[in-house]
Amino acid sequence: MKSQLPDRYDPESVEPKWIQTWEEKKTFVPDSTRKETFSIVIPPPNVTGNLHIGHALNHTIQDIIIRIERKKGKNVVWVPGMDHAGIATQVVVERELAKEGKSRTDFTREGFIEKVWEWKAHSGGMIAKQQRLLGESVDWSRERFTFDEGLSKAVIKVFRSLYDEGLIYRGERIINWCPVTKTAISDIEVEYKEKQGKLYHVKYPKAEFKSKDPKTLSKGEYIVVATTRPETMFGDVAVCAHPDDVRYAELKDKFVYLPIAGKEIPVLFDSFVDKEFGSGLVKITPAHDINDYEAGLRLHLTPINIMNLDGTLNEQTGKYNGLDRFEARKRVVEELESGGYIEKIETHIHSVGHNQRGGAVIEPLLSTQWFVKIESLAKPAIEVVKTGKVQFQPKMWEKTYFEWMENIRDWCISRQLWWGHRIPAYYAPNGDMVVAESIEEAVTLFSKKGISVTKDTIKQDEDVLDTWFSSGLWPFTVFGWPENSEELKKYYPTSVLVTGFDIIFFWVARMIMNGLKFMGDVPFQKVLIHGLVRDKDGKKFSKSLGNVVDPLDMMSKYGTDSFRFFLAAVLPEGKDILFDESRLDGYRSFCNKIWNSSRFIFMNLPEEFTAKEPEIKTLEDTDLWILNEFDQMLLRYEKAYSDYHFFEMANSIYDFVWGSFCDWYLELTKARVYGNVTPESQEKARLVLISVLKKSLGLLHPFMPFITEEIHSLLDSTELAKTEFPKPYGVSDSSPAVVRMELVREIITKIRNMRAELGVKPEKKCKVILKCNHKELKEMMEREIKSILQLSKAESLEFIDSYEAKNTDSVGAFSIGEIFLPLEGIFDFEKEKQRLEKEKKQIQLEMEKLENKINKPAFLEKAKPDVVEKEREKYYTWKEKLDSTVRALEKIGT
Repeated sequence: MKSQLPDRYDPESVEPKWIQTWEEKKTFVPDSTRKETFSIVIPPPNVTGNLHIGHALNHTIQDIIIRIERKKGKNVVWVPGMDHAGIATQVVVERELAKEGKSRTDFTREGFIEKVWEWKAHSGGMIAKQQRLLGESVDWSRERFTFDEGLSKAVIKVFRSLYDEGLIYRGERIINWCPVTKTAISDIEVEYKEKQGKLYHVKYPKAEFKSKDPKTLSKGEYIVVATTRPETMFGDVAVCAHPDDVRYAELKDKFVYLPIAGKEIPVLFDSFVDKEFGSGLVKITPAHDINDYEAGLRLHLTPINIMNLDGTLNEQTGKYNGLDRFEARKRVVEELESGGYIEKIETHIHSVGHNQRGGAVIEPLLSTQWFVKIESLAKPAIEVVKTGKVQFQPKMWEKTYFEWMENIRDWCISRQLWWGHRIPAYYAPNGDMVVAESIEEAVTLFSKKGISVTKDTIKQDEDVLDTWFSSGLWPFTVFGWPENSEELKKYYPTSVLVTGFDIIFFWVARMIMNGLKFMGDVPFQKVLIHGLVRDKDGKKFSKSLGNVVDPLDMMSKYGTDSFRFFLAAVLPEGKDILFDESRLDGYRSFCNKIWNSSRFIFMNLPEEFTAKEPEIKTLEDTDLWILNEFDQMLLRYEKAYSDYHFFEMANSIYDFVWGSFCDWYLELTKARVYGNVTPESQEKARLVLISVLKKSLGLLHPFMPFITEEIHSLLDSTELAKTEFPKPYGVSDSSPAVVRMELVREIITKIRNMRAELGVKPEKKCKVILKCNHKELKEMMEREIKSILQLSKAESLEFIDSYEAKNTDSVGAFSIGEIFLPLEGIFDFEKEKQRLEKEKKQIQLEMEKLENKINKPAFLEKAKPDVVEKEREKYYTWKEKLDSTVRALEKIGT
């Protein structure tokens, strides 16, 4: 071979080269000559920023799948793209404008949107660049954006279709309102956090005692209502008890006086009230609580909205008008206390809704918005999962999916933003409304209704659609829907969706509903759910904690292949990954092992060498053994892949390449490679080395695309990404050659272990005596004696039918005999005994300290569970060291 590998692997020079080569050669464009298709759409990252470590995990998993399916001969397409991310993007752009002393309102709507597009051009380009750096084998010619013209038209068509069917409507309902971003958000965008607050027990005097000084009221003259939000009392329209609560039966058809607001409200009865909570009475504030709103509908109550869109109280609250909701709460409580209306105040832990984007406390608010009637869409989406047409892996996530889908509420899809798909509803000057796919169609529809308008006299709805409305159409709009394109027929449904569990509700469920509704089929056959990446202590990555890891930093420091392999190798099924940077150093060493071993092989090949598949029947024992080892590993690899157990795949190929191939076969065949054998034996060893290396690179490639492509380029002009999936050699693990070599490996390993347990240094070569009556073993050993001597650091090897061990011999057993290492003269037993005794005492001292600590009640009570567990782990680590030391002492005769 003319070309050789440099003396060290340099990711910084190799990675950019292959990123450019793959794109120039259009390596990842689908091969339409292949009949069987396989398609994946990337969960589109938000255009708002950089790829984080969660994206790196998600995209690495998809790339492993895509590269394998491409190798398996399928017409593979992997579609990249980005989400316009309505709220998040508008917030970011407004923040950038604020740095210049400007706000959104300094622009027209069109002018502001132009600013967002300018920002998108910069940020979106960064994301695509980062995906390339990760080595993603996507077809970049198919890149999509949820705000692309084609996708935008599809969104409007879906809205119109659902509206015409009566599944989209505009109405007044309780929604989740964010006073900071000043927009509605959906139920699933609300993150509930446990907060310590106050529970205020407020006296509501019975109507006939409303003029009496509250401080002098006796128990029968008032009722007590407990609330966490006294500032909303101005919106109270009733007090409610459970129909079966006998304590309040006498209050039927009665009224109570609402403190501060100065009005009387009725006492009513509804079964939603929890008799056990507080006093068993609740205030009904229909405009500011979802349960109260629904109770108000049942009880025919008129809601009173007491809040402005910025979270301040409105004119319904009198002197509190204009106060921020939290400041108003403080002042309302002060007034209630001074007036004698507070019976008691308790500390109270309760769940408070926050906007997932920005963290502002959400305000339940009665508002006119656009909604999707979701129940009829949800039913078939539930059924396809129950029947297995869509499968979740791990299956446990199906329960989460069902719990949400079976209790689903109508979806609020309107957002009070400028960036997004504008709702295609148009209003005439008289207030009449039509829904149309264009303003021209709207004029026509008004005309059909007998309303004379022009494009200039009608106005489009100011609101935009929830981002998830458009991304929920992703699996078919990226292939050209609503056109019935050949691509859509070929690649829909997609094969598998890879995503985190945190967007099952946001995205997965919506795609299933939309796919069934508009395509008549599920959008994917399998949903592969992975966990989150957390820090090594199990905490979420957070800027406030200062533990955020930038994947680009890790890729730059350790190489992209090491980073990708780490993500796969430590990924337990459906569970979270604990990110421990120290592990990356080990996988960087693995890259170096692959590189150095490949370099050694290439250095020992003649220039005229031509690689070809070895003839199995002509091979020697060591050759047949490594081919069988490969076959066994390939079985494990493919079985793991069929279950999408990437950690098993990674560890199978890691153990084979590092252990079986590099540490064993390469060492066993060095003498043959150097030419200390017949030319025929040398040629066989070279052919096997190259063949196994090439196939191993093929299996490593989905995890480590760069280093494998670089090494393979010296073996084949075809890119490794386009070569076929490796096939087995077909060497049986019961063949005599394999059985014999397993015995050789067992003996070498046993000798190594015996030396290591006693601390015999590598430079100290000792004799080896094998006690065995097996004739075939002796004959085989004579063929492999050089390898055994070399790999076990032995001076000589002697076969004996019977042997009486001496006190200075180390004795061990293997499957069909015994091993003796005469150590007299090369090992100081007394000195080693003293060292081990000293080590034993030190270990026992450490164990005693830890034992006292973990058994102390004070420590167990105060320390966090994870701290206690770590101390216990330390104890067991010392225990293992003690056991090892005791065994070593026993071996030298104590």
